[in-house]
Parts: sequence; structure tokens; C-alpha cells
Amino acid sequence: MRIKQGTGSRGRAYPWSVGFVLATVAMLAFLIGVLVVVGRFYPGSDADLIDWKPTRSPEVEAQNEIDDIRQMLEAQNEMRRRRGAPEMTEADLQRKVAEDERLQMRDGSPFEEA
Repeated sequence: MRIKQGTGSRGRAYPWSVGFVLATVAMLAFLIGVLVVVGRFYPGSDADLIDWKPTRSPEVEAQNEIDDIRQMLEAQNEMRRRRGAPEMTEADLQRKVAEDERLQMRDGSPFEEA
């Protein structure tokens, strides 16, 4: 008995499932290609393409950061007053942060494995 090699079910070259997979891959490749071409040749910026606008300006974000630091410092000083420890000023906080950054740069990240 002789068996045909390279044929799928019913003597066809490929079963229908292989054709379906190839068609799906071809459609995905076409869609990705269209997106790449649109992104490459669109005259505006990427933000214009998707109509994205930031919710807050950088100035507002900077002010929010300053307010957050001030609030955290006030909360820390409240806890220090309860303990009887001296209050921390913004200059003290900046000195401590600079020292921590120096130590981290010297010793490496605290999350690195040895």
C-alpha cells in the first residue's frame, strides 16, 4: 500500500484549517502594515494622530509636587513634635535626600542582587 506524502485530508494539498490560519496571519500583517504606513507618513505628531491632550500642564504638575512635599513635611514634623524630636526643615530634608542619593550611587541600587 502506497501513501501520498504532503497531502492533507481528502487528497488536497492543505487542509482548510491551515488556509484559515494563513488568511488570519495575512490579515494581521496587512493591518499592522497599514498602521505603520499611517504612522510613518502622517504629517502631524503622534499626539495629534490620536487626538491626545494632557490633562494638566507641567506647571500644575510641578505645583502639585511642591504641595505634596510640603504636606508630607508638615505631617512628619507633627509626628516628630509628638515624640519630642526637633522639627525637620526643608533644607534638612534636601540634605537627607542628597545623602541618600550619594549612598545609593556609591553602593548601587538597594534592589540589585549581589
